[in-house]
Amino acid sequence: MIEFLIKLHPEIAIKSRSVRKRQTLLLERNLKTILLQVDPTVVVNNNFDHLTVRCDSDDEVLRQRLIDRLGCIPGVVAFAEMQSSAFSSLHDIFEQVLAVYASQLENKTFSVRVRRSGSHEFSSIEAERYIGGGLNQHVASAKVQLKKPDLVVTLEIKKELLIMVRKMHQGMGGFPLPSQSDVLSLISGGYDSAVASYLMIRKGLRTHYLFFNLGGAAHEAGVREMAFLIWQKYSLSHKVKFVSVNFAPVVDQILETIDNGLMGVVLKRMMMRAASEVADSLGIKAIVTGESIGQVSSQTVTNLNVIDRVTETLILRPLIYQDKQEIIDMARKIGAEDIAKSMPEYCGVISKKPTVNAVLAEVLANEQKFDFSVLQQAVQTAKVLDIRTVDYQAEQQAHVVSELAQLPPAAVVLDIRSPEETELKPLTVAGHEVVEMPFFRLASQFANLDQGKQYYCYCERGVMSRLQAVVLQEQGFSNVAVYRP
Repeated sequence: MIEFLIKLHPEIAIKSRSVRKRQTLLLERNLKTILLQVDPTVVVNNNFDHLTVRCDSDDEVLRQRLIDRLGCIPGVVAFAEMQSSAFSSLHDIFEQVLAVYASQLENKTFSVRVRRSGSHEFSSIEAERYIGGGLNQHVASAKVQLKKPDLVVTLEIKKELLIMVRKMHQGMGGFPLPSQSDVLSLISGGYDSAVASYLMIRKGLRTHYLFFNLGGAAHEAGVREMAFLIWQKYSLSHKVKFVSVNFAPVVDQILETIDNGLMGVVLKRMMMRAASEVADSLGIKAIVTGESIGQVSSQTVTNLNVIDRVTETLILRPLIYQDKQEIIDMARKIGAEDIAKSMPEYCGVISKKPTVNAVLAEVLANEQKFDFSVLQQAVQTAKVLDIRTVDYQAEQQAHVVSELAQLPPAAVVLDIRSPEETELKPLTVAGHEVVEMPFFRLASQFANLDQGKQYYCYCERGVMSRLQAVVLQEQGFSNVAVYRP
């Protein structure tokens, strides 16, 4: 049997009885929704102060899949992998405990805690002393320490059954979804917006995604991949929306009408205007961004103040004090780094001398020249998708795009990695021409290549190469596939 004991987030444990009951019910429902997709025989029990997950199987693959899933469910701060077995004597209990804990006790201090119920020839304290003494003798580098030990060996002796914690696992923490209301996260596919979205999910906020498309179909394909990854890994229990707004016409208007130094601030104000309208249409009361103080010119305190004046909708910035390296480290931890580092920066407008101290009166005067019907048109034609549709489309696309490890004789390999990656790890494929073309240039430059040849896109993970091949095929190019050595 596979069994886990779920530890609640400490902040849930200190809530009033009614709030605590509601939170545990939410977590119970989410555990069932997600884990039953892993295995339909999973049973979740709610014991008010903790939850248990059981499955009548000893399959190691299933065990690992459940561990992976439990580690990514909001509201689970930690979970203990339990082991239940029969025993014949106190010494038999000791031997079973030794088999599980011997490797874990190396070079650590420990204590033994026993909770006993039923009729036995020994008391709980006697069991603790016997088992603790035996472990101390058999693991030379371990040492008994009753106060603040490195490891607590927790056992429950229930009549003829021994229940022990086999291993503790770290959970995601936070609050179960949806403890709070919904939010709309502005996602670009980069590090900042991915981490900001994750932090909102961890707080129990059902997080929907809004994407301002500045780079065409290729940009949207990459951002969809990122949004789907975060949703599937951390908030699979609830449906969310993915909204895409074509912002290229808005950028064109800004380039034509706005003073050079104010372009970045005005672009952000236009995004906030659009985000507010989209949020309102979805009944959402708050917007989330990945902005951090001083990271770029538009993110000074003065400029953020000017940007926020454009809307009454609450704007949440969970990364506001984080350094860039801290954000990258967190992206790596949550599994978003690979996609984020392959996404190009679509700044939309690049000022030669962007202001870091925008004056609201000057910004308003500049916006008088802007044709707001362009912004309104962009919002009205926004695409609103169920996030699950993104998965469906990806599955369909996977059947359309072929992936080869062995290339036909005349094939040309398109190395679509960034210039930094190709310089660091140049690609050579014996017997084949390799053309370096960063993926953010494919849309504009692929048509200039010899269309009589067959091209195979290559990138490190295969994610971006598949997405770009799909985009090119949708544009009518049938001579594209993916190279996966």
